[in-house]
Amino acid sequence: MARPLLQATAIVAALAMVPVATGAMAQVDTDTYRELDQFMDVYNLIRANYVDKVDNKVLVKGAIEGMLAALDPHSSFADGVDFENLRIQTEGNYGGLGLSVTQEDGAVKVIAPQEDTPAFRAGIKSGDYITRLNGKLLYGLTLDEAISEMRGKPGTRLSITIVRRGRDKPIELSLVREIIVQKPVKWEVKGDIGIININTFSDRTGDYTRDAIIQIRKQLGHDPLGYIVDLRDNGGGLLNEAISVSDTFLDHGEIVSQRGREKEDIQRYYARPGDATNGLPVVVLVNSGTASASEIVAGALQDQHRGLILGERSFGKGSVQSLLKLGPRTEVRLTTARYFTPSGRSVQEGGIDPDVLVPQISDADYKTRPVFREDDLRRHLINEAKVDNKVLEEDTKLDPRFSATPEELKKRKIDDFQLYYALQTIARLGGAQQVAAINRVGTPNPQPIDPETPPAPKPN
Repeated sequence: MARPLLQATAIVAALAMVPVATGAMAQVDTDTYRELDQFMDVYNLIRANYVDKVDNKVLVKGAIEGMLAALDPHSSFADGVDFENLRIQTEGNYGGLGLSVTQEDGAVKVIAPQEDTPAFRAGIKSGDYITRLNGKLLYGLTLDEAISEMRGKPGTRLSITIVRRGRDKPIELSLVREIIVQKPVKWEVKGDIGIININTFSDRTGDYTRDAIIQIRKQLGHDPLGYIVDLRDNGGGLLNEAISVSDTFLDHGEIVSQRGREKEDIQRYYARPGDATNGLPVVVLVNSGTASASEIVAGALQDQHRGLILGERSFGKGSVQSLLKLGPRTEVRLTTARYFTPSGRSVQEGGIDPDVLVPQISDADYKTRPVFREDDLRRHLINEAKVDNKVLEEDTKLDPRFSATPEELKKRKIDDFQLYYALQTIARLGGAQQVAAINRVGTPNPQPIDPETPPAPKPN
């Protein structure tokens, strides 16, 4: 019996999209035809029997998304809102709250708030679940729909309900949307120490990092005692910018290698001569939200013995995604390689272990708030050299250095214990006077805005 024209044409079209240059797909065997036959059988059954008439575009997009989702958590199809999200990650800005979110079993889960945004100032934390927006239940909406609800015209108000593990009742917040601008790098000086906060790896992050070093020297009038590079809750971004930032602190040696499907498919990236910090001490802060490009930087500085890694184990995303353009506003984000640190380590699943483990004891919820890492994601890539951190994570012995309560720390103006610990680590190089200076300054966080008070107008 002849195959229907629609079915035969669809199969030919599907096969035509397979890159002819890919060696493994040069010859399409009988099994491939059989699987495509089955796909078209299901496609035609849905069109003929589903309770409502179905748009062909919906079916095709769903099939593409399902195909990519079956590979790993980071391969995806981007059009519409997804395409805009990718643009924002690398170069753009938008009106919204400043949240990075994902979807877990139908619920919207916070990956991390962007610093100095309405969400950050309101105290929303990684691991929180967003259940309602303006009283509307989010469960059942797609992630795109939930993100669209959170974005909106700057200056408009949005009520948000979050659920946090360890809290008996939901937390109700009222936030005002702002223009969220990608500010990849911020810097400040405490005592004689320069702090460089890198919150994303978008266009020119390396340039902004080098400029921060120049500005820190300019404010002090001399070289600082050292630098703190804060990569906490930095979800990553562009590979070339991670290489550029690493190169800022390295004078020589390998930064990272990426390895594809074939054994010979290896690319290595090296530092160029010249360390912008002239070899001064560097402490790198990491936590469970430190992912991907951030882990490349932390791994490079750790393996090259250029920086002390301090904080908590990082996220553990050791894969590289390539953006393959399909149309003006359509891209496929495809995992095309794994990356390895200079010593040949893969951070996939295991993450970067800090040289000095420092919990964030200034956070009242740090013991009960769920930790979200790569190995919690479904269908994540498996690290062949599986790292088992259970023994470390289950160590319940109380370290006397970390026995202070958040209330005790707050009285000492310490709202960020990990940063304070890093400051003290470098301050000791300058003697008792520098240590005393950090004790006086502390690490007070900016006070949250009053939800009922609109933000002050920004200068043009």
